[in-house]
Amino acid sequence: MRVITYKEAIREAIREKMIEDERVFIIGEDIGVYGGAFGVTMGLIDEFGPKRVVDAPMSEASFTGLAIGASILGLRPTVEIMFADFLTFTADQIINQAAKLRFMTGGQVKIPLVVRSPQGSGTGAASQHSQNTEAWFFNIPGLKIVVPSNPYDAKGLLKSSIEDNNPVIFLEHKLLYSLKGEVPEEDYRVPLSKTKIVKEGSDITVVSTSIMVQRAIQASEILEREGISVEVIDPRTIKPMDMEPIIESVKKTHRLLVVYEGCLTGGIGGEIVSRIVESPAFLYLDAPIMRIGGKDIPIPYNRNLEKLSVPQVEDIVKKVREIVSEDWYA
Repeated sequence: MRVITYKEAIREAIREKMIEDERVFIIGEDIGVYGGAFGVTMGLIDEFGPKRVVDAPMSEASFTGLAIGASILGLRPTVEIMFADFLTFTADQIINQAAKLRFMTGGQVKIPLVVRSPQGSGTGAASQHSQNTEAWFFNIPGLKIVVPSNPYDAKGLLKSSIEDNNPVIFLEHKLLYSLKGEVPEEDYRVPLSKTKIVKEGSDITVVSTSIMVQRAIQASEILEREGISVEVIDPRTIKPMDMEPIIESVKKTHRLLVVYEGCLTGGIGGEIVSRIVESPAFLYLDAPIMRIGGKDIPIPYNRNLEKLSVPQVEDIVKKVREIVSEDWYA
């Protein structure tokens, strides 16, 4: 199978959907001639022209609102927000309009809208351009939230998101854009709300999202050499989240660690922990459930401090050793 980057996989998904369906268009700042802040939409304007690859002015609220209106009228827009931090400018349009209009009209309108945005730390972009935003929209009914961790899932999930009749927040980690992986040339979809067991194991379940999936895999390889078998799970769609594979995994391994980049307080890990506590898996636990999240601080500009502010491979390794080695109920 051919190998391409995460960035190329996303571009392919957009391009193929635009070829398949003339209702699909993309809009955002600098996505045309410039190809987007991270080059994801490079070349699309040459193929589809400025009416379907729309360079928008620096007003996220206005062009997101435009896209919502277009979706109501039957088009299928994909909005690119240059940095996920700037989703704050779109809050009213997404939270009070896109997320609620289908419900408020009794299903008379659909909102087939995708809002794509790069998130996360690791590029030295400081506090206003480096936040993990997964939890921001997690509390809002009516939205779907997708966080792909690899090129294969990125392409398949984006196609499914564009075809969905509900608003989808599609978050791409900046450090994953250069990640290479196998992606088939033939057409395929990855269904939304389908949790994936990335690596099977028997001693502990590690649930992680976005770039933390890659770090969990690296940690599991280190731990494997120490005789600790780690099951790595990627929800892929965190809202609505498919919990059944996570519940069954915890029943098998008897231990759970949740790893996410966003701030520990109020992060998605707390919801996963709560659902396990409320499930039959709770009775199978041999150790307390643990979380690793980002520090409750703005992301620092200094590269060393930036790295310390979010979970790294060594943090996952250390925490797994702690959970597995202790006889908590002795």
